[in-house]
Amino acid sequence: MAGDPAKGQQLAFDRNRGGGCLACHVMGPKTLETPGNVGPDLSEIGKAGRTDQWLYNYVYDGRVYNPKSVMPPWGRHGFYSEAEIKDIVAFLKTLKTPAKFANPLDDPEKRPQPVEDRDALDPFVNPAAERIDAGATLFRQNCVACHATPQTTFKRWAVEMPKWEPRLKKVLGAEEFIARHAKAAAGKDWLMQSQANTDLSIYLHSLANGEAIKVDLSSPDAKAAYERGVKLADVKLGQFDFACTDCHGQAANKWIRGQWLGEPKGQFDHFPLWRTSRNEVWDIRKRFQWCNVQVRANELPPDAVEYGELELYLRKMNEGQKLTAPNIRH
Repeated sequence: MAGDPAKGQQLAFDRNRGGGCLACHVMGPKTLETPGNVGPDLSEIGKAGRTDQWLYNYVYDGRVYNPKSVMPPWGRHGFYSEAEIKDIVAFLKTLKTPAKFANPLDDPEKRPQPVEDRDALDPFVNPAAERIDAGATLFRQNCVACHATPQTTFKRWAVEMPKWEPRLKKVLGAEEFIARHAKAAAGKDWLMQSQANTDLSIYLHSLANGEAIKVDLSSPDAKAAYERGVKLADVKLGQFDFACTDCHGQAANKWIRGQWLGEPKGQFDHFPLWRTSRNEVWDIRKRFQWCNVQVRANELPPDAVEYGELELYLRKMNEGQKLTAPNIRH
């Protein structure tokens, strides 16, 4: 198969075409800084005895060999042309020497797992913590007539959400409950992801800090919604063809470039949180929306039925974890 290995290396290392191959692979002595290790080390793939056709097919659409592959279908989904994939194949055939890293942090197999040790409840460290007082003020101004002792009434409320709501026939999360209840009880348009909704959510979550997460799946409808959430987490979508379980299942506890992909348990007990890479507060539904964007799929509105069922699935997976919100994450 004819191809230009120099062009192939440029394509493989280019972060502007879907993140590039180094997001998941080490690729020989010329590997750039902070490669990932979601995929195998390809530094000696040129000596592996793979045919040109096999290499081409795997880059074009790895699902031909592995239907559950976490490798994006680079050719079939339009990231690279056929000629560009031939160039990448030509580059892969030149890889016959192990990588050497001048900086130990560039070796994904030796790079230490990140540890979040910042004081999340210090407003000088975590801007989301500043919103606790704002949410408390909203509560005093609008909610105390019916809920005079929030420290008692809402001590476990946040760790027991989301819940199946039979009147709506859907899973209701904390933020959607706030939006609906504020409108019905106080005439307030505190839409999901608005400042007021987020502030009140942060305050109510803070009241439940230290409490263990517990999910109610006692009704058949709640159990069915949870099971749909389990299935949704395994659905591949978007141009990258990723499912939740790809990044937080097969690829969990590995590096995608310089980002650590955590396992599913522990992905929920710190929401709402301050997202340092965006300089804004996110609830869990914002996280779902951004995951859709990152896999190049269409995000859904925050009150989407699907997001409610995914939230229920994640909450059940984190059952027993103690709430620590609002927290801070990159």
